[in-house]
Amino acid sequence: IAYPSYQKYILKSHRATAINAVLDVASREARYYTTNNSYTSSMTALGYSADPYPVANGTDSLWYNISLLSVTAATSSAPAHFTVQAVPTGGQNSDACGTFTYTDLGVKAVTSGTLSDCW
Repeated sequence: IAYPSYQKYILKSHRATAINAVLDVASREARYYTTNNSYTSSMTALGYSADPYPVANGTDSLWYNISLLSVTAATSSAPAHFTVQAVPTGGQNSDACGTFTYTDLGVKAVTSGTLSDCW
């Protein structure tokens, strides 16, 4: 009985780490925009060591890959936008929430599960 509860707790803990990473990418994109008047599609341009950026604790297997899903440039009729995603990998694939996304407008989404349970 205790082991399944522990497994859910571990998945939720890894999910929280991924959410923090997604929000950090969004924050870095906002800072990048203020300097360059555009968003970047490169995680390395935002100061990350890899693209996609792996989320793990260094000793465990990889939990999520964080990347910029889409970046659109501003036009005369529309502002620039970006979407960050966290794709689960390895054991985290069994998490009920699936892939997380977050946009420059603050729109949160998950590919499965409920938004209120996952975010």
